[in-house]
Amino acid sequence: MNTESNTQPVIEARQLDLVFQTNDGPVQALKDVNLTVNKGDFVSFIGPSGCGKTTFLRCVAALETPTGGELSVNGMTPDEARRKRAYGYVFQAAGLYPWRTIAKNIKLPLEIMGYSRDEQESRVRNVLELVDLEGFGEKFPWQLSGGMQQRASIARALAFDADILLMDEPFGALDEIVRDHLNEQLLALWTRTEKTIGFVTHSIPEAVYLSTRIVVMSPRPGRITDIIDSPLPKERPLDIRDTPEFIEVAHRVREGLRAGHSDD
Repeated sequence: MNTESNTQPVIEARQLDLVFQTNDGPVQALKDVNLTVNKGDFVSFIGPSGCGKTTFLRCVAALETPTGGELSVNGMTPDEARRKRAYGYVFQAAGLYPWRTIAKNIKLPLEIMGYSRDEQESRVRNVLELVDLEGFGEKFPWQLSGGMQQRASIARALAFDADILLMDEPFGALDEIVRDHLNEQLLALWTRTEKTIGFVTHSIPEAVYLSTRIVVMSPRPGRITDIIDSPLPKERPLDIRDTPEFIEVAHRVREGLRAGHSDD
């Protein structure tokens, strides 16, 4: 999948550590994390709560500062990459402002970055089409379902056309039917845009269905216990989840999660 572009590193972590100082003493959130994410990869991070998967994404986004090791994004420090608008970030909750229409929510980062009004309008139209929300730009968030709100949040993250999309369990609060539909749409979106995606999830089927690579993490301190390259084809109907190949990858992910717990 995306084999032509998979030789260009986009995110590189080497012996990455992060220790939080708390009132109860130091807490090691990440320990000796080594990972390379190449251009065009769809990489899922999976592990139990508190294993550091969201923390790693936040380090990439310069929302947390590692206390040891090295981390680069597009060959820059995470903070430099943030200033260069290298990534869009989609949080667990859609985080849309209720007093702004969907179009105006999407425009917000474009307004902050100083895009012209015509460019804002053009980009909003394009991303609404990308996430299948044409005709909903003048609606308010409360008029949309939870799944549609998350698609609007993804549109906002795509609006300034960053090469990297960081997604922190964006579908975790949605029911299974809606989640399946959004998984299909996200895979189609990734195929069309060729973004590099880092995706946090607790769901084994979701990780296996979406990803070119799956990073399995252990309980705190967060360590990588396995990195699985997916053998699945680029075209993935939902019923691929019933195939032996899919079940085999899911089994390996489950075994990696168990190994991480046994090492704890």
